[in-house]
Amino acid sequence: MAEAGAAWFALAGGGGGLVLLLLVLVRRGRRPRHVCVVVLGDVGRSPRMQYHALALAKRGFAVTLLGFRGSKPHDALLHCERIRIVPLAEVKRLPAGPQILQYAVKVALQALQLLWALLKTDPAVYIFLQNPPGLPSIAVTWAVCCLRGSKLAIDWHNYGYTILGLTHGPRHPIVQLAMWYEKLFGRLSDLNLCVTNAMREDLARSCNIRAVTVYDRPASFFKETPLELQHELYMKLGLTHAPFRARGAPLEPAIQRSAFTERDTRSGSVSHLEGRPALLVSSTSWTEDEDFSILLKALERFDQLSSEGVSLPSLVCVITGKGPLKDHYSHIISQLSLKNVQICMPWLEAEDYPLLLGSADLGVCLHKSSSGLDLPMKVVDMFGCCLPVCAVHFQCLHELVKHEENGLIFKDSEELTAQLKMLFSGYPNPAGKLHLFRTNLRLSKQLRWDESWEQTVLPLLHEF
Repeated sequence: MAEAGAAWFALAGGGGGLVLLLLVLVRRGRRPRHVCVVVLGDVGRSPRMQYHALALAKRGFAVTLLGFRGSKPHDALLHCERIRIVPLAEVKRLPAGPQILQYAVKVALQALQLLWALLKTDPAVYIFLQNPPGLPSIAVTWAVCCLRGSKLAIDWHNYGYTILGLTHGPRHPIVQLAMWYEKLFGRLSDLNLCVTNAMREDLARSCNIRAVTVYDRPASFFKETPLELQHELYMKLGLTHAPFRARGAPLEPAIQRSAFTERDTRSGSVSHLEGRPALLVSSTSWTEDEDFSILLKALERFDQLSSEGVSLPSLVCVITGKGPLKDHYSHIISQLSLKNVQICMPWLEAEDYPLLLGSADLGVCLHKSSSGLDLPMKVVDMFGCCLPVCAVHFQCLHELVKHEENGLIFKDSEELTAQLKMLFSGYPNPAGKLHLFRTNLRLSKQLRWDESWEQTVLPLLHEF
């Protein structure tokens, strides 16, 4: 009770009187079969929350999904009649002024916008909230839940304050305030989900929050891509990205060729090209928790080894994603002088991304958790496509990547270089480690998201 009182006091501060005045006008309604899923971020880049929405809709709930416009969500979400997407405008910081003031104004505007959007929607039996970002969304959604009789479920993907700490340092006042806020308001939720056992234990120890681990699982559309679809994807990407184009025109006009495959237009049959390059994929949000200099140094050394006569294939490296550091790394990549390695940075449609993962030979993940307690969804998707992964080490990565079983773990560019050399030596030899890892992934019979959700989340909702 004291925590709830402290939360109301915190919410009322700094102009929160207007918020409280609006809230007291909201009457508790009958508990309908309606759920709000809230993402104070780009909906298209929040796959786990999209999966929550789809799972809830499949089980008869009407779902309102609130989030920023940006990347296109998956078609399954857009075509579901039970799901309504309500766009939120992304609030920008003030261009000038003290940093604390810039944050305060942004948070206040976001709070009012989110509050207004929630009040305009039908009362919900549950509000599912992604954290981070939790400031101000945890406080706003909790307040709405209190007055409407809804239940608040927080899905802890990470801690917001640790992400802020990457930019400002852990002792910065903004970071300290965010930590206090997250721990205070997080304890007021009715249900807490998290992505790792390590995070579950930390929530219990540091925040006195009882959470349930719900591991990320790939959706059903993450699977190995048939060769015919691979060829179509390569031809499509070749229209805008040179590494996917055939190096020379085929001698026969009936042959359609990409850098990796060829199709006989008379029979329709597709085959791999002899001497094709290997295809490496890395996806990213281009943020501070991913150090792409590790991969770029490894690619430079790989290219050097190839030029020195080591038996290695040419390599196409595809880095896909959007984010604040993309321009920085694009400039660095443009300065590289590589002979046997080509790098391209396409932005893929939601439907093409699984096809690319299902076509690649190796995935590389450079995600290094700000808290050390979350796992990269990109690796989950890669494993769904039976794509072996090399991933940079951090605290709880072993909960997902099993070294020498479904991939390899590295600590620096030297280790990654050695792994690339070993994995691609003799490519495309079917007897190598890449083939072993892929076989292990095929045999692992991984749970898909819907199956996992049925087993873990649905029983928890029945307890409400």
